[in-house]
Amino acid sequence: MSGRDGHGSVVSLPGDPPGGRRAALVWGVGVAVYFVAVIFRTSLGVAGLDAADRFGVNASALSTFSILQLLVYAGMQIPVGLMVDRLGTKKVLTIGVLLFTLGQLGFALSPSYPMALASRALLGCGDAMTFISVLRLGTRWFPARRGPLVAQLAGLVGMAGNLVSTIVIARLLHGVGWTAAFAGSAAAGVVVLVLLLLFLKDHPEGHEPEPVPHAGAAFVRRQIAESWREPGTRLGMWVHFTTQFPAMVFLLLWGLPFLVEAQGLTRETAGELLTLVVASNMLVGLVYGQVIARHHAARAPLALGTIAVTATLWAAILVHPGDHAPMWLLVTLCTVLGACGPASMIGFDFARPANPPERQGTASGIVNMGGFVASMTTLFAVGVLLDATGDNYRIAFSSVFVLEALGVVQILRLKSRTARRERERLVASRVEAVHVPV
Repeated sequence: MSGRDGHGSVVSLPGDPPGGRRAALVWGVGVAVYFVAVIFRTSLGVAGLDAADRFGVNASALSTFSILQLLVYAGMQIPVGLMVDRLGTKKVLTIGVLLFTLGQLGFALSPSYPMALASRALLGCGDAMTFISVLRLGTRWFPARRGPLVAQLAGLVGMAGNLVSTIVIARLLHGVGWTAAFAGSAAAGVVVLVLLLLFLKDHPEGHEPEPVPHAGAAFVRRQIAESWREPGTRLGMWVHFTTQFPAMVFLLLWGLPFLVEAQGLTRETAGELLTLVVASNMLVGLVYGQVIARHHAARAPLALGTIAVTATLWAAILVHPGDHAPMWLLVTLCTVLGACGPASMIGFDFARPANPPERQGTASGIVNMGGFVASMTTLFAVGVLLDATGDNYRIAFSSVFVLEALGVVQILRLKSRTARRERERLVASRVEAVHVPV
């Protein structure tokens, strides 16, 4: 257990995990699983135009691939959180690896659009089991004061997986073809499965969690209700909702078509800009993690500032006169989109102190659901608007502002309530620390 002193620093109390090299090794195996899951998740982002040609589908049908994948992912978040709280990290990650590897292999071999859809759904189901498990692994192996940095590092490694998609898989697609590229990448799932089975452990010796009594549906309802009742959980969900989706939509599906078809760039140049988003994400993630670990009060300003700058850059692109925006503006947009992933991780840092260890998986599932619901909604809206307007990207991408406005309203509504609850917990933790035997 931990609290924060009057200067915003973490106060470690007895029971904190020790961290160290063993923790880094075990956590690293979990993060490797997440790394591969992100490669598989984002591989469609560089293959969107190829998929449209392969299966003979329009923009709406193409967006269905990502929408279905995210629908399954978002719908699985609370069940996966409950599974992690109940079964532990290793079992859930094992199931996840098996599912997303089969999904990637099935996508490689799919001869038809319906079978390809089913494969992406299977992939989304397995992918849904990874990130919450990795967050839980971090809280079990590292002291609470390392929480923000560990979470940002996990997100950074995930973006490295996105980088592999934008560079390696894109080249494989145009080198060895669809089937070989996707089937070959599925081998990475087998590698991390072996590492997982050999080296991963749920928690360090002597830090076993208290057994959680299971009472069927009543237990599930209580876990969800108690997590949702905390304003920190809800604030975390809305922060994740509002910050993640602009970059997710851009990287997952619509960035490449927008840059090529609407902005007149070559595929190579568009791929470089997608890579810039990922590189910016990795750099900003390190900065955000360090800032929040040292200055907890910076969470809300960083999140809201990222939202404001992202909206401003999108508006500048969409209202720019002429057929194409200048390259410097596109580069600036892609650089700023790189901050969206790290900003979304702030959501977990609102939910983490609001919930006890036995509810961390459930609370993380609620938070993680936010960004993917927003991404799924925007992917669908952009696809429908493109078909309805004859591929008018200005109108289609204007849907971004609707969801950002909704999210900002909710963040502002919950921010002060969450701060008040955290202050109350700080007082309680100080009292508890005084009574801890030395």
